[in-house]
Amino acid sequence: MSTSGEKVYGVLAEFDGPNELLAAARKVHEAGYRRFDCHSPFPIHGMDTAMGVKRSPVGYIAGICGAIGGTGGYLLQWWTSSVDYPLVIAGKPFNSYQAFVPVTFGLTVLFAALGSVLAMLMLNRLPQWFHGVFYSERFTKVTDDGFFVSIEADDKKFNAEKTKAFLEAIGGSHVEVLKGA
Repeated sequence: MSTSGEKVYGVLAEFDGPNELLAAARKVHEAGYRRFDCHSPFPIHGMDTAMGVKRSPVGYIAGICGAIGGTGGYLLQWWTSSVDYPLVIAGKPFNSYQAFVPVTFGLTVLFAALGSVLAMLMLNRLPQWFHGVFYSERFTKVTDDGFFVSIEADDKKFNAEKTKAFLEAIGGSHVEVLKGA
């Protein structure tokens, strides 16, 4: 909270172009900030590396969820067919795994898809109904020709005045502290 009772969401700085934004992202990451984002009207090659973004764990989570779904589906079919209610059907053994393949495959795909969607939402902190950058009038340029860096107030290194001075020192213009209700 600021002294006026408004909540401080972070600091926003504008840069002249994609190359300046890329250089700024690298400097912000090197300075030790971890809760920041870069905003541009189009993707910029190399931005992930400049921001220090690590490889997403969504693939591993999807694999684990798929294995759980497939194993659970197989075990449920095996238990109902072999243990709980064993019936001899056309002389086949109780544990006839060939008959279990379609359901096992379907549950593997279903659990992997659901796990990856939920993991993506959690890792991206979604749904997020509001973001502090929307308090800035200049931020509307981001869909057209604006290049911005925002550093969030919940970053461990965040200090409004020091962060603002840092962004000005690395070439940011129209640097503003984002405050709102």
